Amino acid sequence: MNLWKQLKTRFIQNPAGDSKVVEDACFWRVDMHSHLLPDVDDGVNNSEETLACLQQMAAWGIQRVITTPHVSRDWYPNSSDTLRAGQLELQRLADENGLTMKIEVAAEYMLDEFFPDLLDKNDLLTFGKERYLLIETGWVSAPQQLDDILFRLQTRGYTPILAHPERYTYYHTDEASLARLHETGCLFQLNWLSLTGRYGRKVRTQAQRILKNNWVDFIGSDLHRPEDLQALGSLFSLPEYELLRAQPLRNESLLLM
Repeated sequence: MNLWKQLKTRFIQNPAGDSKVVEDACFWRVDMHSHLLPDVDDGVNNSEETLACLQQMAAWGIQRVITTPHVSRDWYPNSSDTLRAGQLELQRLADENGLTMKIEVAAEYMLDEFFPDLLDKNDLLTFGKERYLLIETGWVSAPQQLDDILFRLQTRGYTPILAHPERYTYYHTDEASLARLHETGCLFQLNWLSLTGRYGRKVRTQAQRILKNNWVDFIGSDLHRPEDLQALGSLFSLPEYELLRAQPLRNESLLLM
């Protein structure tokens, strides 16, 4: 039994017996945060794992995947050219296996001391006509000069999206700073795994708070490996799932890319 058949047996479950519920589970249609390019970061290791993830996402109603490998000088010094080349391989993988979804490749940029060099060179992978740019910060403390970096991005025509703001512990007790960040035009992408408790109680509580404030501009899987799929699937039976419908989600607008 191949990996997809195993996953299909384990994860495509619909207690109501209505297959349409499974197919339409991801009503946002576009997943714009994942790590499905093999062997470039801490995501999937090979094309079989990628395919298993894509097949499950398609079964849940995802029509476009924008996968976003890490880019950081110390850990994952991926070049834009390398990542662009990977897009062709992923689209071919989907096509050859009968998936009608469109595959794009962008990146998740760490705001480290080397990021300004990429900005100065205009060497950044974006998506959407708004030139969305997915960024992340360090886990221990808020990045220095964040406001300056965001200002430089915006004045150069980029629209910054902060990946998984619910996971940064320094914002758990500083809602005012998070609110100000959103008010200045930095969009927020929530990990749907955070709502399932995958990262712990405190992260889930913060994710619920962000939902309550209607700050979720994008929902993303942040899918790294097939083993994540079971936790992802658990979202559809949680109260938070319905709360997502009230959010100002922009995911579906990316179908028009």
